[in-house]
Amino acid sequence: MLSMLSLFAVNVPIAIAIGTASILGIIIHGQFPLMMVVQRLFAGVDSFHLMAVPLFMFVGVIMEAGGISRRIIDFANSLVGWLPGGLAAVSIVSAMFFAGISGSAAADTAAVGAVLIPAMKNSGYESDFAAAVQASGGSIGVIIPPSIPMIIFGFLTGASIGQLFAGGILPGVLIGITLVAFSTYISKRKGYAATTQFSMAQVWESFKRAILALGAPVIILGGILFGVFTATESAGAAVMYALFIGMFVYKKIKVKDLVRLFKDGAVTSSVVMFIIATASIFSWIAAIEDIPAVLANTLLGMTQNSVLLLLIINLILLIAGTFVETTAALILLVPVIAAMVPTLGIDMVHLGVIVVANLAIGMLTPPLGICLIVSGAISGDDLVAVSRRIVPFLIILLMNLFIITFYAPLTMWMAKMVAK
Repeated sequence: MLSMLSLFAVNVPIAIAIGTASILGIIIHGQFPLMMVVQRLFAGVDSFHLMAVPLFMFVGVIMEAGGISRRIIDFANSLVGWLPGGLAAVSIVSAMFFAGISGSAAADTAAVGAVLIPAMKNSGYESDFAAAVQASGGSIGVIIPPSIPMIIFGFLTGASIGQLFAGGILPGVLIGITLVAFSTYISKRKGYAATTQFSMAQVWESFKRAILALGAPVIILGGILFGVFTATESAGAAVMYALFIGMFVYKKIKVKDLVRLFKDGAVTSSVVMFIIATASIFSWIAAIEDIPAVLANTLLGMTQNSVLLLLIINLILLIAGTFVETTAALILLVPVIAAMVPTLGIDMVHLGVIVVANLAIGMLTPPLGICLIVSGAISGDDLVAVSRRIVPFLIILLMNLFIITFYAPLTMWMAKMVAK
């Protein structure tokens, strides 16, 4: 553990740091051959559930190339563009729609931010405010399903991925509504204007143009909620649907583009899958040494009060999300937290949404706040400037996290509708 943390501290890539520390652990342990490294690398990603990760990431790549962004943004504009600071609200609502496609907060931030951050700047918005709005909206990408962190949580704990997806819908909508309300309040104070007047005719026209673009979330969520697909099967169906509308309906994707798209999808997803593979070696060593149980018992020794334990877990996750990449944080911490479920007295699905909501906030805090970094890169602002403007949004998200943690029906009402 110390060697891994030391490697993190000197900015060694996450997967390399975890893998190197794990190999050192095997060598020091001395009872297992190094061939176990190869076996665990393969076993760590040899899962039907994990196939959903590269598929959902590939859907995001296809949707971006297939001309989806503009149609979804136009529809969001017709819904909320009439509010003060309409573009800020549009950026958050658009991110909510994109969250139902890719499962990746960084992808959502990039896809929507590439269009709306320049638009906000051209409309007189302060550049760092535009970046902060987009980053906060992009973080919803891992809460509203599909969600790659939820897939990994389900893989690690055995929790139903379909129920995790369903459990994230209402918390994600709540976060989106509160962020829209707050951005509207700030925009009104700053004098940022609306972009359009509300018109049902405009809503209907933009909806008709976007209806095929919105078909992917319907396939993903509807298929899972009604028991037609597993999460992995829904990802495969979404890939085929996205390719079809991108190539034959919107005609933005040509046959010659497919090689590039497959390459982009492979490169993007391989980063996450490599982290999962190397972290599986660490998890295997930790299980042999009974580290999760030891750490869980240490926390339980501090208090048996479930409310205090949940507050401590939230604090640990918020700190981890600030300094550790999301996938690595899940694989390192979830076994410890899951061991405390009997004492916490909550459902594993509820715990999963709490964990993911915490790590979503970590995507907005430096130095590893990926949504912050992406939006700052698009706006041209440095990390310090965007970090200052994100603070009020973080307070809103922390208030939502408190509700998600201690009001279980928000998560479990829809989760209970899905068969395990």
